Amino acid sequence: MYSGRFRAMADWTKDRLLAGYEARTLLFPYDYDGAVVSTLVRLPAGDAPRGAVLYVHGFVDYFFQRHMAERFAAEGYAFYALDLRKHGRSLLPHQHPNFCKNVAEYHADLTAALEVIGTPVLLAGHSTGGLACALYTALGERRGQVRALWLNSPFFDWNLPAAKRMQLGVAALVGRVFPFLSNPGGLHPEYGRSLHRDFGGEWDYDLRLKPIEGFPVYFGWMGAVLAAQARIHAGLQLACPVLTMHSDESDLVLDWRHVAKWGRTLGPKATVLSFPGGFHDLVLSRREVREAVFNALFAWAASAS
Repeated sequence: MYSGRFRAMADWTKDRLLAGYEARTLLFPYDYDGAVVSTLVRLPAGDAPRGAVLYVHGFVDYFFQRHMAERFAAEGYAFYALDLRKHGRSLLPHQHPNFCKNVAEYHADLTAALEVIGTPVLLAGHSTGGLACALYTALGERRGQVRALWLNSPFFDWNLPAAKRMQLGVAALVGRVFPFLSNPGGLHPEYGRSLHRDFGGEWDYDLRLKPIEGFPVYFGWMGAVLAAQARIHAGLQLACPVLTMHSDESDLVLDWRHVAKWGRTLGPKATVLSFPGGFHDLVLSRREVREAVFNALFAWAASAS
């Protein structure tokens, strides 16, 4: 149902958001919203002795972390990033932003990106992207192309008290019938304000694609995430090396304890590392934290290859 074949639009062209980068649009069969695309972005570079990396963003997110791409390139990697369907560069006017009925819908996007890249990759996922990448590494059509998996604060559980968890379950049930009902207060703006330079943060990105107030949190999407998390909790037993990273109470989105707990269960080669004081997206943390993140990541990647 979700693995429809894609076709690439033309070839690589200049990326419309990041100077010096290239993008390629991937076209898919229509879904319940109509036309569907995803967008593969790359940083053109020379030799890549360490192989390729494919990065996948989180919810209310898209690829804009230029400094991360450049660090990967400096370390000898060919860098690619994927804006999933209905996110960022791939969001079309007729679509429900950042929505899916099943996280497996993203498998088609990942399969297409891996087919274009054509070589084994270090697959990297942040937050909801980490959830999708972990499941793809277990179940995806081209999972054999994933040689290692890096998860940056993956969304493996909800950071909610017991009463709110009950409400979440009810919303997910309602979402099976009315998937586009939404909770307008589902996201809090504090995290976005801590990042964007217009509100005192360090980073600049397109607020139309990653708005401070977020997009609607649809009930159908809640159910999709709950189902995907249940699959994580049941155990994946991934064969490849897996590195899961988390912050502490400085993560304004997730409970780091959940990330650590479920990260340890992903397979026999699972490693979990903590970075106190980091932001939810660890590579957007203050300089000393993100440098620690990168140093640990590349040391692990060298040992995992």
